[in-house]
Amino acid sequence: MANSQSIGRHLSVAGTPVPSFVYGTAWKEEESERLTRLALEAGFRGIDTANQRRHYFEAGVGAAVAGAIRDGLVRREDLFLQTKFTYLPSQDHRLPYDPDADLPTQVRQSFASSLEHLQVDTIDSYVLHGPSQRFGFGRADLAVWQTMEELHAAGKARFLGVSNVGLDQLEELCTRAATPPAFVQNRCFARSGWDAHVRAFCRARGIVYQGFSLLTANVNDLRNREFAEVVRRSGRTPAQVVFRFALQVGMQPLTGTTDPAHMREDLGVYDFELPADDVELIESIAVR
Repeated sequence: MANSQSIGRHLSVAGTPVPSFVYGTAWKEEESERLTRLALEAGFRGIDTANQRRHYFEAGVGAAVAGAIRDGLVRREDLFLQTKFTYLPSQDHRLPYDPDADLPTQVRQSFASSLEHLQVDTIDSYVLHGPSQRFGFGRADLAVWQTMEELHAAGKARFLGVSNVGLDQLEELCTRAATPPAFVQNRCFARSGWDAHVRAFCRARGIVYQGFSLLTANVNDLRNREFAEVVRRSGRTPAQVVFRFALQVGMQPLTGTTDPAHMREDLGVYDFELPADDVELIESIAVR
């Protein structure tokens, strides 16, 4: 079990320090710039977005990042900026690429658009925003991934990742990819043991597992009396307990809170530790 001494504000990915806690910018619309700036002011140095205007306002995130750098709040080298390529069926009419172009061209156009939105020269983590099919890693996915590998090889994307992925798809990707994913980002449900099988695969392969919707996807399960007892014993908020649990089991959690006080509270997870018994209880809270 990881302990508080080994869980700091950064984790190492291929020898590169990466923030161990990430601020997610989905569903914030015209508030994206303001809220991203508040997250940076609170102390977040990892920012997750996507070039998918349907659910993200990437340009707003970029405006916040550029403003924070300009004002001396952060340095670019201290930030971990993660964005995504999203297939056409998951977009709306505000497309970051030519819908009639082939997939490699769409990836390159989307990536170039992300650089423009975020006002940077490189992306720290470039993520495939879910495979094109429900099961398996298809021909389209492989074409997209190979183009992402080209961006990585050119030094434009430091790391690659995949999100919304099943274990079978992840296994197939890792078998077929020349450059395997450094990150996997999934919605994390307590009823699946907090995505236990995917997390185990990631752990065995040295892939960082990013968990999102840790609170919102598990509202009913976190009403559990035993969880309430863990919270009471810890003297912390329920959110802090969940995020601390995530860190102790090896996740890189995301939070999307819009409350500045909660942003600061969420970053307060580094100065306490959950006992091993409480970690085990939370890990199995919905599957016992």
